[in-house]
Amino acid sequence: MSVVTPAPSRLSLYLDLIRWNRPAGWLLLLWPTLAALWLAADGFPGWHLVAVFTLGTILMRSAGCCINDVADRDFDRHVKRTAQRPVTSGRIGTAEALGLGAGLAVVAFVLVLTTNFATIAWSFIGLLLTLLYPFAKRAVSMPQAVLGVAFSFGIPMAFAAVQAGPALELLVSPGGSLELTPAGIWRGVQASVPVWAWVLLLGNLFWVVAYDTEYAMVDRDDDLKIGMKTSAITLGRFDVAAVTGCYLVFLAIWTLAVWSRVHPGVWLSTMALALAQVVWHHRLIRDRTREGCFQAFRINHWLGFTVFAGVVAGLAWR
Repeated sequence: MSVVTPAPSRLSLYLDLIRWNRPAGWLLLLWPTLAALWLAADGFPGWHLVAVFTLGTILMRSAGCCINDVADRDFDRHVKRTAQRPVTSGRIGTAEALGLGAGLAVVAFVLVLTTNFATIAWSFIGLLLTLLYPFAKRAVSMPQAVLGVAFSFGIPMAFAAVQAGPALELLVSPGGSLELTPAGIWRGVQASVPVWAWVLLLGNLFWVVAYDTEYAMVDRDDDLKIGMKTSAITLGRFDVAAVTGCYLVFLAIWTLAVWSRVHPGVWLSTMALALAQVVWHHRLIRDRTREGCFQAFRINHWLGFTVFAGVVAGLAWR
């Protein structure tokens, strides 16, 4: 007698769509964002901002999964790893998936509304990057760089949330009067994010390129067949060296950016742990096996946590 497997519930399909059972995805976004919060505040930033950015990161990553799966549904059916995703397999319609993604993004925006004017303004650019990335894979040889900016945009938003004053203060001109013009407003928004926050974003971009190239190495054979553009394909035989190099550049840039702000001994210990993980990643991907590359991608959040922990401890023990 054959056993009939019950169809999955709508909730389970939604949870599958947003990768709820794979938290590594949102952890990759969360650790650099929280590190930026601590650095911007020169210590603990307060529970309100920690909650807003933690929940916002989870919500926007989930919304991004919905958008990505709709955009890639015709490609994903030809890739072994993604063929059974809910949208690709037809178990969730495109309109339904986009509706879920929009709802999640709206909730995230409501959280941003509890911060300040500058953070709200930067959030619109973050949303635009989230929408653009799925389509970059059709036109850009290194779409991982686009993802790097999108996945790092929590850093300037964190600085804006901590360092920007109330909305009206951002609109005060050098002469002391309110400057309610687009140029004045934009000047205030820009002033909410210091240059070294953008340096941190640049460094984090290299980390994203490293781990997403490992991810792309898993699907390289399938992507070549369907004409998808990825860094793993563009880099060719230099992929392993490039990934390792990106990890090192990431750690070097963050070290330059935070060195004068944290305890040097704590930070050096942090970098020793981080470099040991880079060596482990190199060992996992050097033979370019699917299993090794996917494992390397999945454990990347530990590298992010190590850097975050180094920031927290380095600020506390100065």
